[in-house]
Amino acid sequence: MTDLPRVNILGVGINAINLEQAVAEIDRWIQQRARHYVNVCNVHTVMECQKDANLRQIVNRSGMSTPDGMPLVWLSRWHGYRDARRVYGPDLMLAICDRGQQAGYRHFFYGGAAGVASLLADRLKGRYPRLTVAGVHSPPFRPAGAMEDADVLERIDASGADIVWVGLGTPKQDYWVARHRDLLKAPVVIAIGAAFDFHAGLLRQAPRWMQRSGFEWLFRLMQEPRRLAYRYVVYNPLFIAKVALQLAGIRKHRL
Repeated sequence: MTDLPRVNILGVGINAINLEQAVAEIDRWIQQRARHYVNVCNVHTVMECQKDANLRQIVNRSGMSTPDGMPLVWLSRWHGYRDARRVYGPDLMLAICDRGQQAGYRHFFYGGAAGVASLLADRLKGRYPRLTVAGVHSPPFRPAGAMEDADVLERIDASGADIVWVGLGTPKQDYWVARHRDLLKAPVVIAIGAAFDFHAGLLRQAPRWMQRSGFEWLFRLMQEPRRLAYRYVVYNPLFIAKVALQLAGIRKHRL
């Protein structure tokens, strides 16, 4: 863990930060060759942690757990961190890729369906001509707790990657970064979620006004109703109820 401030949201430690702070911290880790993993967190992540103590421990032990969701930002500000802003996964990826052009970062893209990581890398290279892609890999389906094949880990290490971007969906990607953090030489491993599909051009992002107002969930639900219905229709009201109990002091949650 690092010294970035954390807010206790239902027993999940979310860093009360903004995009600039996140980029600066990741840059510092790379320069110092520190070894950390990052969880990009939203309401879904926090709710998954309510039923999975191992996942909650993974998020709480991360180098950084970013507030990728306006409710987490609003709660951070309620706790006094007025400079907290949304660290949206796709924006974090673009900001780090842009920073990496000057710093010479080497990026490895791990995840997505077959061919998605390659498509993502190609599109990012088109956007950032001096981006260094160390490698890509789209793994076969595995359960959340599975370990990666040794030859794949060796290939990631041999690539000289500074950052390993992992796009497997929550909670699988969070388990992956935690289980493989100490097996990889790269300073930073980031569980980045849907950024793979967004930047590969496979999913549309919500308009900025919806992202800022907290209604991005509605846009995504309309895009993928079957896959996301439970997450938004069940988890969102349950999150509000649980947070209300925590803020009222009726229910205590320990980090």
